[in-house]
Amino acid sequence: MTDPSDTRDTAPRPFSPLWTYLTGVIITGIAALMVAEVRLGFGQLATLTRTSLFWVLLVLVVLGELRPIVVSTSRLAGGTATSTLFTFAVLLYQGLSVAVLIHSLALVVSGLVHRRAWHRVLFNVSQVSLASMAAAVVLGAFGHHPHPVQPWVPGGTDITAVALAAVAYFAVRGVLVCAAVALHERRSLFRVIRTTIGHQSLVYAALLGLAPPVVIVMSHSPALVPLFVAPLATMYLTASLSVRRDHQAMHDGLTALPNRKLLILRTEEALAEARDDARVGLLLLDLDRFKEVNDTLGHPVGDRLLQIVAHRLTHSVRPGDVVARLGGDEFAVLLPTVRDAVAAREVAARLRAALTEPVRLEGMTFDVDASVGIALYPDHAPDFELLLQRSDVAMYFAKEGRTGVEVYLAEKDRNSPERLNLLGDLRRAVGQGELVLHYQPKVSLASGAVEGVEALLRWWHPDRGLVSPADFIPLAEQSYLMRQITQHVIDAALEQAACWWHSGLQVPVSVNVSARDLLDSALPDQLEAGLDRLQLPAGAIQLEVTERILMTDQAYTADSVRALVDLGIPLALDDFGTGYSSLVRLQRLPVDEVKIDGSFVQRLGKSVDDERIVRSIVDLVRSLGLRSVAEGVETEEVAQHLREMGCDAAQGWRFGEPMPPGEMTVWLQERLSAATYGRCEPAQVRAL
Repeated sequence: MTDPSDTRDTAPRPFSPLWTYLTGVIITGIAALMVAEVRLGFGQLATLTRTSLFWVLLVLVVLGELRPIVVSTSRLAGGTATSTLFTFAVLLYQGLSVAVLIHSLALVVSGLVHRRAWHRVLFNVSQVSLASMAAAVVLGAFGHHPHPVQPWVPGGTDITAVALAAVAYFAVRGVLVCAAVALHERRSLFRVIRTTIGHQSLVYAALLGLAPPVVIVMSHSPALVPLFVAPLATMYLTASLSVRRDHQAMHDGLTALPNRKLLILRTEEALAEARDDARVGLLLLDLDRFKEVNDTLGHPVGDRLLQIVAHRLTHSVRPGDVVARLGGDEFAVLLPTVRDAVAAREVAARLRAALTEPVRLEGMTFDVDASVGIALYPDHAPDFELLLQRSDVAMYFAKEGRTGVEVYLAEKDRNSPERLNLLGDLRRAVGQGELVLHYQPKVSLASGAVEGVEALLRWWHPDRGLVSPADFIPLAEQSYLMRQITQHVIDAALEQAACWWHSGLQVPVSVNVSARDLLDSALPDQLEAGLDRLQLPAGAIQLEVTERILMTDQAYTADSVRALVDLGIPLALDDFGTGYSSLVRLQRLPVDEVKIDGSFVQRLGKSVDDERIVRSIVDLVRSLGLRSVAEGVETEEVAQHLREMGCDAAQGWRFGEPMPPGEMTVWLQERLSAATYGRCEPAQVRAL
């Protein structure tokens, strides 16, 4: 039942509050130990070590240190060593010097066996020495000065002296240890004492209360002292069974990390203790591509990888932070105190850095990475459930954007009340004519001729007014509405194209579709039926899809893409340069046109790096026999740069802003050299 998140053996940072405290206690305690042993003298020590009682007691105290009684799964409470019984009995019978000597030797042996850090061993020796000295002072106040030469056996009238000495012993040890735990865990001393005092006091009362009977047995027949091991063993086994059940209920069986139930308790404790000037952070961490390891090498290898990840995480957080496994490859990290989102990001970055070190299993090397979502109390949520939900949302933002770490943002949360309300309004808007299409022209940079128009969706909300596509398009993409909206946009664009083509304005209309829409087998059928019904050629409509489609292997083999190519519908690659494209992938997709993202185009003449990027894209596209179109062209200076680079066409406010159908019709009539125009009234265009 070892707690992998126990960092008590990690040396404190020099001159930190914990380091200063431990150093002070160790120096004071070692000084007290030396004074006590000087009083004993080497001659008496040699005589003492030749007695069987000394070695019997030493063995019992060592065994007691190796097997403490643990009555709580709380890391703050820890365990109570059964050696306390025999140490206090020796203190009563033979005095301070012998008790401190035996207990110090036992602590050193226990430290070696458990491989504890030396600062921890020295602290334990010191706090036991100081507690024993406090008890000896109380006994001295009552006129009792036990010594190996003159042992003391308490009688019935000495109950008060023994009880007060026990209280002093317990109080000094408790305060010294709780202060160290409070500094280590970065908790309040009052909180640590309140958490541990109940469990510890009951066990200490039982152990210290048995000390006088042990003294009486030692004075009459030392050989019978080991018989006290029986009741101690019963206490130990009973407590161990109870704690093991509690541990299994609160910890993950594979990694021994806290599970969701214990994480809830720890989070509620942290929220209850949170100060006004501090925050509580919850980080949700999900391993990337873990399923591939499980599917390829099997679950045993995947389990070993999870254990390695758990070890790395617990050794990368601060003392007091809680690492929990929620299931599968999902972990959570609780930060009971964190300054702000920047500090939480630093912790998340440290966790990801710890995981990036390659792992070698089954003769193979794995590169482990993770996506981390961060939510803070009280900034993002008031309780555990909302913290977990919103850190989960942030984690998926990190996965989708491949950013590694994201902090929760309410405006991006599709589950936030405001966005859910907006989704409901959008559902209504589809059927009530609130969604309309505006059109922006695309012109040749060489001749200025109009080469087509792009249909852009607009939403006129009855209360909010014009809603930006950046606000509702991502919302629609995350719901079933996107497919319905795409179908309506295509129908409306086809009808507008028919209106223009049949009146002599033969300009192709471009429509944006998502990767999911492009791979939908129903899309070619919808377009074919619409073109036949409206008597339009395939070239009257063009589909634009973002560069992200290049990362989908299915796009190169999908029946829907082949069907669109067979119909003769041209495809354009939108927002090129912002994704993860490669020349090989671009060659494999049957596109006719590549649109350069406006974020690069708008900085032409201002950024040398962006100019190199745009020039490289234009050259690349030309070498593949495709057309290049620059988006976001707002000035003649930028347009001239593009002409010099050999870019084919451009789109942006320099040539025309997005216009409703009626204005777009007038604009086209003024610029196209058609001999005769038919009439195409805006009223003929069916709005969505």
